[in-house]
Amino acid sequence: MIANISLGYQDFFALARSQLPFMGKLIAGLWIFNIINWLVFRSRLDLLGIYPRSLLGLAGIIFAPFLHANFNHLFFNTIPLFALGMFILALGRTDFIAISVLIALISGLLVWLLGRKCLHIGASGIIAGYFGFLLSLAYFHPTIISIVLALVTIYYFGSIFAGIIPTSAAISWECHLAGFLAGILVMYCFWFIPGFETQALGLLR
Repeated sequence: MIANISLGYQDFFALARSQLPFMGKLIAGLWIFNIINWLVFRSRLDLLGIYPRSLLGLAGIIFAPFLHANFNHLFFNTIPLFALGMFILALGRTDFIAISVLIALISGLLVWLLGRKCLHIGASGIIAGYFGFLLSLAYFHPTIISIVLALVTIYYFGSIFAGIIPTSAAISWECHLAGFLAGILVMYCFWFIPGFETQALGLLR
């Protein structure tokens, strides 16, 4: 559970190493899904991305994180998704699933409500959500582990901050900003609302 953030250094990272096969399977599944989309469906599944304020675009809240435009898009999302995902996964597998689903749903809904009228796809919203979650966790619950994770996150993935402002029409800064805010909100709810963690996990069973 999320209380694992208070574990000792060695115990925490031993737990993280034990979750490597699970994360490896998730990443492999993401790659297989996209390769099938590119080669078999000729990227037509991308139409299941988030198209703001469109009824069909609501499906993208669920499907958009799995869809990527091309090899480069997927490759450069894979590295932070794996690293930050492992940090979250070390808090507990059930928590990881709940945190990921909530970030995806909240950020996806925000993009659908407020985003530009274009197709939004990719896991970058979830990545930015992990980023926001880890930084806010270190702020609200500073332990050796949470601070180390936040410092590593900022050092290696601080460029995620740049993604939350408009820089290019080809980049969904809305997904980045929505994900970042969703990560902070989810962390706050998990840590400060009594019973929220139990209820969130119960809904996913």
